[in-house]
Amino acid sequence: MNFEKYYVLDTNILLEDATNIYKLSQEGKNLIILPETVLDEIDTKKSGFEEINFQAREFARILENSIILESKKKDLYKIIRLKIDNNKNTIIDIISKEEYQVNIKNVSPNIINDRKILEIASFANTYYKNEVEFLSLDIMARTRAISLDIKTDALVGKDKDKFDFEFMKEIEIKFSDLEFLDNQEIIKFDKEYKPFNFSYCFKVQSSDQIVLANIQNKRIRVLDEDEIRDQIITPLNKEQLFFSDAILHHFYNVLIVEAKAGSGKTLLALSGALKLVRQKHFQKIIYIRNSIESLDKGEDVGYLPGLEEKFKIYNHPLMDSLDYIIRTEHKRKRNKKTPELAVLELEDSEVTSRIEQMITTYGIATMWVGEMRGRTLSNAFIIIDEAQNMSNKTMQMVLSRIDNSCKVVVLGSNKQIDNFYVNKYTNALTTLLKSTKNENNLVNIFAIKLQKVLRGPITEWAEEIFSK
Repeated sequence: MNFEKYYVLDTNILLEDATNIYKLSQEGKNLIILPETVLDEIDTKKSGFEEINFQAREFARILENSIILESKKKDLYKIIRLKIDNNKNTIIDIISKEEYQVNIKNVSPNIINDRKILEIASFANTYYKNEVEFLSLDIMARTRAISLDIKTDALVGKDKDKFDFEFMKEIEIKFSDLEFLDNQEIIKFDKEYKPFNFSYCFKVQSSDQIVLANIQNKRIRVLDEDEIRDQIITPLNKEQLFFSDAILHHFYNVLIVEAKAGSGKTLLALSGALKLVRQKHFQKIIYIRNSIESLDKGEDVGYLPGLEEKFKIYNHPLMDSLDYIIRTEHKRKRNKKTPELAVLELEDSEVTSRIEQMITTYGIATMWVGEMRGRTLSNAFIIIDEAQNMSNKTMQMVLSRIDNSCKVVVLGSNKQIDNFYVNKYTNALTTLLKSTKNENNLVNIFAIKLQKVLRGPITEWAEEIFSK
């Protein structure tokens, strides 16, 4: 059989998404080559409730539907050809070897496995009389492949296209346009309007006046800045104003935010959520955080006694935000009562007590992604944090649990990816950001980037020197 392309897959390609095998095969046009070590690694991941465990089991189910076409031997290598018994015509060659050349002395198991996989890839490069391509999400494995003269890529392909969209635009208007700006069609002022232009700064010609507006149904809706600022956490710049406005207005039911560390994304989302629950628009707040830390500790959370312990070990950003909100609200109230006196800081024990009370009053709950299958979430303001560490499959699973009575805010930063099975091109945050390129009639989406660091000078300094 002749194939257009020959792909040797690393384990992480299949643990990122088991169906990648179908996508890469392109209905049998390309040959998928799997070293036996990949199967061994997948087999060790079948137990558990993390995303990679689900993907491992899914791949096992894919293999169950395969039939053996032929078996060959070449020197020390054995090649078994399989065909997936479905309508996708996927062909897989599984290559094993009796004894590998890798030196196991003082080498970690992961490196040993990488070298075994690349040994198979080197063999495949000559065996098929066609150049093979080694696909991996692991830069170290790809670097080793290059040293062996093996063509390699990171499974980005067409996804490598730019997704740096202009969510916010600045345009000039005439003074005479001000009176009739609100509720006008955006196309009248911006002939180059795109679906992902969600927010506008209208600068009045020959003046310093700037009018901020978000777009709803392709119409301009001027921001009511007094209303937006009427909450515990006050937005401090135009990006935060746009974001907070989108939170508070019911037109948008999905918000996607790509933000730097210390930009206030979690704090603003939580502040807006508290206001909406207080106004009876939602019954509860659900905080979902996906990170390496939460995946490691998630299974143990349910066995820890007390609200404080559960929240702190699993959801540090949420607890920090609640702490900050409690202290800020305290200062504001005390300043109103006795503006001439210095406001005393709350004791930590008092803050803890108030946080527990707030959790109960506002129905604040946390969820681990591993416990969401089979759930239906209703009447909730949902915050999905650390979305850059989510695979597309995980995000799909989470979002599919949410009914139309909810509002969803997705937060993340592509500069803080901790998950070895995704990268800046393949993670769920990027996928959602790129989805804004096209108009969507199913949900009302809002997206923005928060670039300004507001946590403090140390955070801003760190961002500057380490992001170069």
